Amino acid sequence: MLGIHELWLFVLSGVLLNVTPGPDTVYIIGRSMQMGWRGGAAAALGISCGCFFHVAGAAIGLSALLMASSTAFSILKLVGAAYLLFTGLQMLWSRPTLAAPVTGEDDRSSLRRVFLQGVFTNALNPKVALFFLAFLPQFVAADAPHKPLAFLTLGLIFICTGTLWCLVLAAFAAKAAHRLRQSEGVIAWINRTLGGLFIYLGIRVAMLETR
Repeated sequence: MLGIHELWLFVLSGVLLNVTPGPDTVYIIGRSMQMGWRGGAAAALGISCGCFFHVAGAAIGLSALLMASSTAFSILKLVGAAYLLFTGLQMLWSRPTLAAPVTGEDDRSSLRRVFLQGVFTNALNPKVALFFLAFLPQFVAADAPHKPLAFLTLGLIFICTGTLWCLVLAAFAAKAAHRLRQSEGVIAWINRTLGGLFIYLGIRVAMLETR
């Protein structure tokens, strides 16, 4: 009814793409090592919410408009790059602190910050919009009567499978890093790794060009 075809292939492709290591994987593992499973879960859920912005954008045509307008693309690109670079520098300059159980208002605030970082790193990245704009139409018939709904359905399936994988990844990383979180040296190394990752992503986003 929605014009979706080869759903099995879409699900398989989505799972393979989600389990392929990338910047999101590094971010989730890093936060899991820093803050335990809840920190990794907050990162994973933030990334998924950020992806939803692009799925919704593809469904209603905003992503296509973004790609067609060099001005809109450049604005989003520069805002995203600035945010990533600022966050990366903050992490590089932060002083390591030993992990503590996630309790109290300060820790809830930390989880909220990790979640929002996951949201913004995806929502402000034009490359993610390009991905969904290129990937989703491959599985929707050209004459589908309800393309926006088809795009939204496929996007939600992709996000759900990705979120499940990321939560499992966070759990394994948190368990493996339980003892490592008691070392300030390890925490400092994680901060530098995540900071470097954000700076690298910021530079890549800044160098993106419309196609």
